[in-house]
Amino acid sequence: MNIAVAGAGYVGLSLAVLLAQNEEVKIFTTTSEKADLINAKVSPIKDNDISIFFITKKLKIKATNNISEAYKNAEYIVIATPTDYDKEAERFDTSSIEDVIEKAASVNPAAVFVIKSTVPIRYTESLIKKYNCKIMFSPEFLREGRALHDNLYPERIIIGVDKNEEMMCRAAEKFAAMLKKGAVKGNIPVLLTGTAEAEAIKLFANTYLAMRVAFFNELDTYAEIHNMDSKDIIDGVCMDTRIGQYYNNPSFGYGGYCLPKDTKQIAAEYNETPNDIIKAVVRSNDTRKKHIAACILKAAEKQENESNKCVIGIYHIAMKKDSDNHRESSIIDIIDILRKSSATILIYDHDIGMEEFLGIRVTDDLEKFKTESTIIVANRSDDELTDVNEKVYTRDVYVRD
Repeated sequence: MNIAVAGAGYVGLSLAVLLAQNEEVKIFTTTSEKADLINAKVSPIKDNDISIFFITKKLKIKATNNISEAYKNAEYIVIATPTDYDKEAERFDTSSIEDVIEKAASVNPAAVFVIKSTVPIRYTESLIKKYNCKIMFSPEFLREGRALHDNLYPERIIIGVDKNEEMMCRAAEKFAAMLKKGAVKGNIPVLLTGTAEAEAIKLFANTYLAMRVAFFNELDTYAEIHNMDSKDIIDGVCMDTRIGQYYNNPSFGYGGYCLPKDTKQIAAEYNETPNDIIKAVVRSNDTRKKHIAACILKAAEKQENESNKCVIGIYHIAMKKDSDNHRESSIIDIIDILRKSSATILIYDHDIGMEEFLGIRVTDDLEKFKTESTIIVANRSDDELTDVNEKVYTRDVYVRD
C-alpha cells in the first residue's frame, strides 16, 4: 500500500519508519536537507531507534519535496505538521494542516487524510465540512527522543472518525491494522471514537500529565523552602498504588513541544465552562519557573558575596535527555528571568550548533564549562557532572529520564 506522510519531525518520521517496514512510504518535507538525510538513511532528528532502523531494516521509504510525487498515489495521507499555539488567537495555528489538505487534494482527491497533528476540539469536523474530504483524526502519544520506540510499543491506538460513515470506519480499522503490523508489542487496544472525542482524549491526557508534573513540582517547592527531603516525601506518597511510582520526578517545569501548548489549548477550550484545575495547571508552571529562577539568583548572590564574581552555567537547553529539541523548554523562560539580573550566564550544549543563544555565549567544551561556571543549573542531571556536584543546582531527585 502507498502511504504519504507530511512532516519529517518526531511524529512524522517515526510513523513513516514504522509503516515503511511493510508499506511504501513517501515523506513530504519542505526542507531539502532533511529529504537528503532521510534518503541517505540518516535520521535528521535525535532518535536512537530511528537511526538503528535506518541501518538495520529494509525500509520502503523515500523523502521528497515534490507535492505530486509525495501524494499522487497515496491511499492514506498522514498529516504530522506543527500546530504551534497562537497566544493572540488563543488556539493552535492549524494553517499547516489546511495547506497540506488543499495541496494534496489537488493531486489526489480520493485519499484518506489522517491527522496526527494536535488540533482544537471539533476541528476535524470543520475540515470535513470545509473540504468535503475523507478525514480522520488519530492522536499520537510520543516522547521526544523515544518517538519510534513509543510507536513500536504503543499503549493504545485511538482513531476518531464520523461513526455514521461505514466506509470511514473501515478505513480507520485498516489504518489501525497497519500500525499494529509495524509494532513490536502485541495485543494493542484500539479505540474508535468520534473525531471530537479523539481530539479531546489527546488534550486531556496531556493536561493530566502536566497536572501531575505540576503537583510534584509544587511538592518539591514546599520541601525546598522548608528544608525537607523532597525525595523521601515523594517516595512515601507514591507507595500508594493509586498514585504510583511514575511521572513524579521534580523538574524546572513541564516543557517540550506538547504539554505547554496542549494545556493552553484545553484551557482556552473551556472558555465559559466552569473550571478551576485546568487553568491552574498553566499558572502553576509559570509559578514554578519563577521560583526556580529566584533560587538560582539567591545562590548566585551568595557566590558574588564570597568571590565577587559569579558565572551561572546552564547545562543543556533541551527539555529532556536524548532529545535535541529545545522548543518550549522551561530553562528558556528561566534564562529570560536570569538575564534581567547582573549575573553572567554561560550555556553548555553540543546540539544547538551556535556560538550564542538568546545573546548568551554557548560552549560545547564540557571541561571549559565546568571550570568557568560558579553554579551549574541542570534541569536533568547527568553522570558527567559528578565531579562538580558541589556546583550543581538541580531539582532532579531521581536522576532518570
